[in-house]
Amino acid sequence: MKPTYSVELATDGVTAQKHSGRCWLFAQLNVLRHVAGQRLKFKNLEFSESYLAFYDRLGKANHFLTQMIAMADRLLDDRELAFILSRPDNDGGQFDNAVALIQKYGLVPKAAMPETYTSSNTADFNRLLNRKLRQLAVKIRQADAMQREAVKQAGMADVYRMLVYAYGAVPTTFDFTYRNDDGDFHRLTQLTPQSFYQQIVGVDLNQQVTLLAREDLKTWQTYRLSAEDNIEGGHQILLVNVPFDVMSRLAITQLKAGQPVLFGNDVLQDLDRPTGTLKGELYQLSDLLDCDCTLSQGERFETKIANLSHAMTLVGVDLVDDQPRRWKVENSWGSQVGHQGYFNADAAWMQAYAYEMVIQREFLPDQVQQALNTTPIDLPAWDRLG
Repeated sequence: MKPTYSVELATDGVTAQKHSGRCWLFAQLNVLRHVAGQRLKFKNLEFSESYLAFYDRLGKANHFLTQMIAMADRLLDDRELAFILSRPDNDGGQFDNAVALIQKYGLVPKAAMPETYTSSNTADFNRLLNRKLRQLAVKIRQADAMQREAVKQAGMADVYRMLVYAYGAVPTTFDFTYRNDDGDFHRLTQLTPQSFYQQIVGVDLNQQVTLLAREDLKTWQTYRLSAEDNIEGGHQILLVNVPFDVMSRLAITQLKAGQPVLFGNDVLQDLDRPTGTLKGELYQLSDLLDCDCTLSQGERFETKIANLSHAMTLVGVDLVDDQPRRWKVENSWGSQVGHQGYFNADAAWMQAYAYEMVIQREFLPDQVQQALNTTPIDLPAWDRLG
């Protein structure tokens, strides 16, 4: 699997999420930094992942406690309550969550809010924050109904303090200076996160549509994952389920138009990490064991072993007779793996393990546009996309 592609976008060096679950944020910001960097003629522009992660964790804590108030009178063995208590706050997320965060809070350059040890290594902080949130859940359940909101607000003050200790204080104004590839120096002063986003990026994120390709769900149908709409009153998760070949074809169209494609996948399957190889049946376990162990994609979702474990960005594709043979994938695991951080996925792996892609509305055919008008079906909190 040589890393050569007939359609290939110009990109910069890769980013590194390190030991954190922020792949969905990195993937979204990778798309935006390439767009902004090309417009500014500024290589290796990077936005602060810590800034959005701060507000993501704050929003999730608030959403969790709001749910605890709503469910305060349920029994603890209620399936939905038990599931939510099992994972109060983590650093995973959906592409639409990133849209909600950026629309509400804007962006800042990485220099304005750099990484901390904890933002790059979240496991210990996750355990501590979740312990605090479970304690607050207990207090909410013990409180009189009229006092539950007060318990939540007092608890959120503690959560905010913990986040400042872990991620740093969020900037409200800052300056942005850079010298572009032509040698011209630029200084923008007294920017806010919102004005920075509008001046530097300016992409209308409402034009992004997340396509889903799951064999166990009805096609040409919209779905929601409301349990993970963590920004109260913000942009909601909306997925349109289509056949995989439709999703793949639209991704090729978008790449040919010079735009990268966000995609959600199960990167842990048929992966050779050092070489960045993602190949269908890379490990032929059925042949090894002389025992058929295969399940279709739909069967994997039905039996709860399918997993949306990662988010990356498609930045190239190799076409033979207009059919994809392999895809160039920008990862966020640093430059020490793969081809300087870029991975190589063959068509069989993509069909088996690429579950979501984000496509611009302008590229959607009528059938997908019509599917967007269907009444969404809400997936349960424990769905494998979560």
